[in-house]
Amino acid sequence: MNTNEHKLLNKITSFLKSYSMNFEDIDMEICCEDFLAQMQAGLSGQNSSLAMIPTYIEIQTELPKNKPVIVIDAGGTNFRSAVVYFDENAKPIIKKLHKKTMPGIEKEVSKDEFFDTLAGYIKDISKESDRIGFCFSYPCEITPDKDGKLLLFSKEIKAPQVIGQMIGKNLNDAINRIGSAAVEHHIVILNDTVTTLLAAMAGFENKNYESYVGFILGTGTNTCYIEKNGNIGKVKNLDPQKHQIINIESGGFNKARRGKIDIDFDNSTNNPGVNIFEKMVSGAYMGPLCLKVIQTAVDDKLFSSQAAENLSLIKSLSTKQLSDFLTEPTAPFHPLGKAIFESGNYDKNLLYLLAETLVERAAKLTAVNLAAVVIKSNKGKNPEKPVCIVAEGTTFYSLAGLKEKTERYLKDFLVKQKGFNYEITHIENATLIGAAIAGLTN
Repeated sequence: MNTNEHKLLNKITSFLKSYSMNFEDIDMEICCEDFLAQMQAGLSGQNSSLAMIPTYIEIQTELPKNKPVIVIDAGGTNFRSAVVYFDENAKPIIKKLHKKTMPGIEKEVSKDEFFDTLAGYIKDISKESDRIGFCFSYPCEITPDKDGKLLLFSKEIKAPQVIGQMIGKNLNDAINRIGSAAVEHHIVILNDTVTTLLAAMAGFENKNYESYVGFILGTGTNTCYIEKNGNIGKVKNLDPQKHQIINIESGGFNKARRGKIDIDFDNSTNNPGVNIFEKMVSGAYMGPLCLKVIQTAVDDKLFSSQAAENLSLIKSLSTKQLSDFLTEPTAPFHPLGKAIFESGNYDKNLLYLLAETLVERAAKLTAVNLAAVVIKSNKGKNPEKPVCIVAEGTTFYSLAGLKEKTERYLKDFLVKQKGFNYEITHIENATLIGAAIAGLTN
């Protein structure tokens, strides 16, 4: 690294440190301990930023063959529905798959509008089965009958009347209201991390994994794992020897070190103070947060006057556009590349390093999340029996450098320092398969 590069790096580090936004300011040991403490508090029913929601879904491997189940996947922006069954070889067969837009994305909707829209989306398949596995990827308090009461909407969904409502019951009411089915459906509510974990247990049953972690990093982020009932202090009358999946709601973690720009950005969102961790790492926020960092650097006069003028004209930046820039920083087909296309190397290198450093921080925080969950499971100490981390989400796999940087931190901290072993895997259509398993076996 030459003298000019050293000066540039020092300038960026100084700028980020002045706002407490530098990845080096995050101590993995301390942050991991804080995460574990929040997990324990949540399990005990004490005040915690991690909801640690019992799903009441126990681990079962016996699947009914050739029995159809309706599956629904309500994610950050998309709504998918299908009919699934498992053939004689336990292979999942997915039919009548359709994709729609989630209600509440484009404009605010009422409770009835929200559920009537969902019921309308599945009208054509509502008579295919009396069972529905509903992957509802928002924080819910799950009841022993597997319904879920919505706690809050993340990912900028605008349907405030739905908060506090029972999702399964209201969907059944809407199905009956629009006259699409003559039977009451048994609806199992779970989220995408849980479906991912279930799909992995079915798909990798012949592998030598000691335990499983479900992890999503897409529009939002969340994690789940398998916990012994005896450790779930906030729920009484559970069989202490059995296990169930715990939905951590890890996007809510609020003990990670935040900077001034994080706080200002959080205050500009639809739900200030909610899902703070998610706003530091996930796809709905990484692009806009990076733009906020760049705008702050412009205000602090880090860029040349021409680059600063062009960058200040950018009104929005998606996480995909951020990734495109990191992949091809000099290309003019994305906002950042276009803004500095005619700039000198100083501005180009400065912009690239700012963006890359923010991804580095997201990777470090993601590694803290995963490390804490593996440590809490207390599995994977034998290298021959690692913990299977089933990872899903476009941000984790598509944001340039994120997955590789996360694994570097995990190998250094979780494996070398803590002595836990893991393997990151992926399953095609995990959400639909896991929802089908839940709908058929619960």
